[in-house]
Amino acid sequence: MSGNSPFESDEETLVNDINMTPFIDVMLVLLIVFMITLPVINHAVKVNLPKANASVLEKDPQSIDISVLADGSISWDKQPVDDATLKSRLEETARRPQLPHLRIYADKASEYGRVSFVMTSAQSVGLTKFDFVVDKNTQ
Repeated sequence: MSGNSPFESDEETLVNDINMTPFIDVMLVLLIVFMITLPVINHAVKVNLPKANASVLEKDPQSIDISVLADGSISWDKQPVDDATLKSRLEETARRPQLPHLRIYADKASEYGRVSFVMTSAQSVGLTKFDFVVDKNTQ
């Protein structure tokens, strides 16, 4: 039969629609690529860590204050200590029956390596409870 007769078979009709399957496949691949690269992009942004919208916590009497100053020096409950003394005090603290929280006061200008040194020294003797003390964000 000729023309657009409703009696024509399916084999003889022309498909006038666009095939959406390849388009959907490409969009799904792009979505996956963006989902994978987005966390990498977010971590590349410089962040000013010392300020945060954090709640004020009461000081636990068993917690220990460790300060890392901008020049790299470390203080244990407001008393300056060297690296060996810090490690020995952390070992003594780890022997306590109830392990305390370590409250780390890291200066904004301090090197990450010094803060990491304090944390790894504490973790190596079994102290794993850390609190990072920050200034309240005033914005």
